[in-house]
Amino acid sequence: MHIGVDEAGKGPVLGPMVAAAVRGEPDALPDGIADSKRLAPERREELAATLRERDDIEVGVAFVEPETIDDPETDMNRLTVRAQVDAAADVAVDDDELVCDAGDVSESRFGRRVREGLAEAGVSVEVRAQHRADDEHAIVGAASIVAKVERDRRVEALAAAYGEVGSGYPSDGTTREFLREYVREHGILPDCARKSWSTCADLMAAHEQSSLGDF
Repeated sequence: MHIGVDEAGKGPVLGPMVAAAVRGEPDALPDGIADSKRLAPERREELAATLRERDDIEVGVAFVEPETIDDPETDMNRLTVRAQVDAAADVAVDDDELVCDAGDVSESRFGRRVREGLAEAGVSVEVRAQHRADDEHAIVGAASIVAKVERDRRVEALAAAYGEVGSGYPSDGTTREFLREYVREHGILPDCARKSWSTCADLMAAHEQSSLGDF
């Protein structure tokens, strides 16, 4: 059986990174599978729901929370491997063929790490890592869709808890404004923020400098 694995949310300053694995035969996938970034949100939701409803398709999801991302003992490459392994381990069976989106400049190194992580989880699978795999392999595109939908749901939950937070990306003015106002009001960053990101570090430095000026 084939497995596709991809992640969403590696770069945002808010919320988790999400990895998803989809197991099934590529010919059995619903029509319209493409890299999640090229699909409208509504279409992503429809396809993700269809993938989960199908008896001949299995879906695994793993989350890496901001607290883990901020751990100085790790880095995003290792966390991406860990997330993809955790998602794939939910569905993988010995001798499956897995294709994953390479989260490292070295495709071979990333693939080796995913294969070793799955072996540690007790599953022996063939692993091939490839840059932009979601463009070339429908099964990875399906995983990309699931990961993006799950990430979007987490951002929606943040908005319900905090008010408008934007997309969570540092380039998003709404996200930056949310962080500025939160820090101004509370003097700390929200739990949903990746505090080790430069966006957050710069905000806290500016806040501390402003506080010193007031003093």
